[in-house]
Amino acid sequence: MKKAFLRGLVGFPIGVAIGYAITILASLGFGNGHYSPVVPQMAAQFDSEIAAVTVQFILCGLMGAAFAAMSAIWEDDRLSLAAQSAINFALSAAVIIPVAYICHWMEHSVRGLLVYIGVFAAIYASIWVVMYSVYRVRIKQINRDLHQ
Repeated sequence: MKKAFLRGLVGFPIGVAIGYAITILASLGFGNGHYSPVVPQMAAQFDSEIAAVTVQFILCGLMGAAFAAMSAIWEDDRLSLAAQSAINFALSAAVIIPVAYICHWMEHSVRGLLVYIGVFAAIYASIWVVMYSVYRVRIKQINRDLHQ
């Protein structure tokens, strides 16, 4: 728990940085030369743009903290890889989906929710496969080194 908490503290500013990097990239791609710190639908639901930006700032930080804290799941040797993966995926989805809804990163409809979950699952699975492959190669190399 202590490790997860400390990682969460480090994850907050990382989440904020990633959130702002995404707003810059999105503005470069879709902003027609203007910076958009939040999507227009989110700005419209608050009394001011600064209120919307503040909420998004806090949510991105909390998401970064949660994802960083959840990384401790991968170190729990009592759980199988399948259990670690299922728990991490479920917790990640439980964090990102409400944030995406509040920040209007997804369409507010059943279809929008299903598309967002599908995209999230595809990205999660892609990252999982890459990381599994990297660690599998590392383990094989360690085993080769041990047998020499």
